[in-house]
Amino acid sequence: MFIIQLRFSTNKVAARQFMDGHNQWIQRGVDDGVFALVGSLVPNLGGVLIARGSSLAEMQERVAEDPFVAHDVVSAEILEVAPSRFDDRLAFLVEGGT
Repeated sequence: MFIIQLRFSTNKVAARQFMDGHNQWIQRGVDDGVFALVGSLVPNLGGVLIARGSSLAEMQERVAEDPFVAHDVVSAEILEVAPSRFDDRLAFLVEGGT
C-alpha cells in the first residue's frame, strides 16, 4: 500500500494548464483499481492518494506520468506502507498487493 503526497511547487501557477491531463491521470488510476482514495491537502497545498497493488518501481513510474509531476506543478513523495494491523473494512487495501 502507498500513500502519495503531491505538494504544490513553485510552478503551481501552471496547474490550470495541466489540470485536464492531471484529472485524466487520476481517473486512469481509479479505473485501473490502483487509486483507492484521492483527495486535496487543505488548505490548497496539493493532494494525497492512497494506492495499492503495485510495486514501488511501478508506482514511481505511474506517478512520474502525472502531468503535474512531469511539469513540476507538484513534487511527489511516495510512502510505502506495510500494514500490520487494520480494520477489516480496509482489507481490500492490503490483500493481493503492497
